[in-house]
Amino acid sequence: MALSPGPRRRVEYDARVNVEWKLILAVLEILWVLGIGMVIVMQRRSAAATLAWLFALGLLPIVGLVIWRTIGPQRLDRRKLKRAVGRRAIEAALAGLSEARESAPAHARLAMVPIGTGEAAPLAARGIVLYTDGRAKYAAMLEAIAAAQHHIHLEYYIWEPDTIGTRVRDALIERAKAGVEIRMLIDGTGSAKLKKKWLKPLWASGVDVKWFNPLGVRSIRRRRRADFRTHRKIMVCDGIVGFTGGMNVADAHSEEFGPGYWRDTHMRFEGKAVSAMQRAFLEDWFYACDVVPQLSPAFFPPVPDDSDLPPEERDAIQIVSSGPDTDAFAIHKTYFAAIGAARSRLWITTPYFIPDEPIAMALAAAALQRVDVRVIVPRKGDSRIVDLAARSYFEEMLRAGVRLYEYEPRFIHAKTMVIDDELAIVATANLDNRSFRLNFELAAVIYGTTVAAKLAETFVEDQAASSEVTLGALAVQKFVTRLGQASARLLSPLL
Repeated sequence: MALSPGPRRRVEYDARVNVEWKLILAVLEILWVLGIGMVIVMQRRSAAATLAWLFALGLLPIVGLVIWRTIGPQRLDRRKLKRAVGRRAIEAALAGLSEARESAPAHARLAMVPIGTGEAAPLAARGIVLYTDGRAKYAAMLEAIAAAQHHIHLEYYIWEPDTIGTRVRDALIERAKAGVEIRMLIDGTGSAKLKKKWLKPLWASGVDVKWFNPLGVRSIRRRRRADFRTHRKIMVCDGIVGFTGGMNVADAHSEEFGPGYWRDTHMRFEGKAVSAMQRAFLEDWFYACDVVPQLSPAFFPPVPDDSDLPPEERDAIQIVSSGPDTDAFAIHKTYFAAIGAARSRLWITTPYFIPDEPIAMALAAAALQRVDVRVIVPRKGDSRIVDLAARSYFEEMLRAGVRLYEYEPRFIHAKTMVIDDELAIVATANLDNRSFRLNFELAAVIYGTTVAAKLAETFVEDQAASSEVTLGALAVQKFVTRLGQASARLLSPLL
């Protein structure tokens, strides 16, 4: 039935309005993509991450904007504390480059990489002790807390309100009541289980507890990304004793609570090198609360001269800190340089093996040069998607000559490297993009044969408890498994 002139004009008008609205929306979409595209491109992310954000915000503008506002902006209004923390500490660090030349002459040049990114030079260290189980580490930690006289500084990603967490808390409360200054910095995500009831005794005793990038209204108000976390594990007592490594404060790390505890590596040390870790803590404290603690000379006390110690008791440690507050990515560059510096062996233990292109190429190049490259990863990690993404790199690594092992007894959480006979790394950082670019991390580069030898012994023990990955085994994987690995690999920039 033909429409009368009136309804026909109405239909034509409605159609014209729809066309106009579609044109307006198309123009707005183009302007949106161009505008947000310029913002993202100017942030100078990796090409993969930039393209991923462009597609997400272009195709799903509303959903993409919500996600981007949560984890996308890279603004970190973090004013550096490096000048305030004591020019003396930095000057001592620059003067300490000779420590690396004495301890590891073949690898002393590696020290220039972190120095070039603004990190400290290698500094003398003594009394280095490695812990491969939580029971021994927590016992040493409690002993150091009990001996502290002036201050204790702690920074942890995960602090659980379990037996170990409460045991350490109570030890801190006791020292705080004795007049020791205690500052405790805990991550807003990793330590989210700590509630007011558990924290109240700390506050009552005078322990100064701060949250690093807490979730919720405060984080939004300060315009900070929700996924910028402190993954560091730091304890400094009186500026002379330091602890760092892979272990958080939790029952999961200790054999005291059953055979399923995580296999991890941590370390304790003394000497000048503690001052560099102290500086990292103070910078993070300022970032967390915008307040600089009144800087006391006791934070950077004079340390004994190590020249009288025998060579086997003298090492140099270079503390390398890294985070999204700078595009220097010091740990990423240090790992890349350390891999390239290997001449005879490169033994790596990591729970998360998701190398970006530079690290993957460096590993392959080292293996092709007949360096003995071995990597131990967990047979079963704590994240299925991370396990799948990691295994997507196995074939290319194996074809280059890298030997891969899956640790079977339990979850292995250690983050270590052994380079030749005189260089070792104990870190909080994994071999993944999150550790290299999104988390605040810490790595201790140890120049000297003693620690390298001990870590090598531990590696051999872990390898004996592992199964070697072969190309033949990868070839018979089910299609669904290979598809899952390839799909998970697409998320590598975010893992």
